[in-house]
Amino acid sequence: MKTPLFPLNAIVCPQGRISLQIFEPRYLDMVSECLKTDTSFVAVLLREDTDTDDRHKEVFYRVGTLVKVVDFDKGACGGFLNVTVEGVSQVNLSLAVQQDDGLWLADIVRPNEENFVALPEQYSELRAVLEALVQHPFVQGLHMDIDFCDGRQVGWRLTELLPMENRQKQMLFELKDPIQRLAELSDQLAAMML
Repeated sequence: MKTPLFPLNAIVCPQGRISLQIFEPRYLDMVSECLKTDTSFVAVLLREDTDTDDRHKEVFYRVGTLVKVVDFDKGACGGFLNVTVEGVSQVNLSLAVQQDDGLWLADIVRPNEENFVALPEQYSELRAVLEALVQHPFVQGLHMDIDFCDGRQVGWRLTELLPMENRQKQMLFELKDPIQRLAELSDQLAAMML
């Protein structure tokens, strides 16, 4: 059974949250169906290097995040839906097809989940950066439960929140080793400070 895709210009990792404002009929229908049937959809990052004019050409990466709706409300002006989704697990996409209404569907496979790894002391500066970022009202509004001692969560949250190009975020997201992700993030932060 194929799973619906929601291409985004932002990334959400497992256990992360993102707010979406949904107004296109295909996505309103998708979210409605997910709420009725208690099913999930895949949030997938848009590629920066593709031509979005070709309606039938995939413009997203092949690794995304299966997400579930955790909160929603109708927009004040009507016609759109505010939705907060939470990442469940990373998924690999294959055999993507586009429906007549433009909604993409794909087969998904869940790779092995990353194992918990305690945040190494050498990356304590990453924890401090994340603790500062989550003080922002927008991030607080997502009501994320973050374990700052979990190297996976620190890496995932920084991948979501730091200002980087999409391809850098996707590369970090696709890494299978939380320690390697932390090392890459530490290098990225050092480069940002130059």
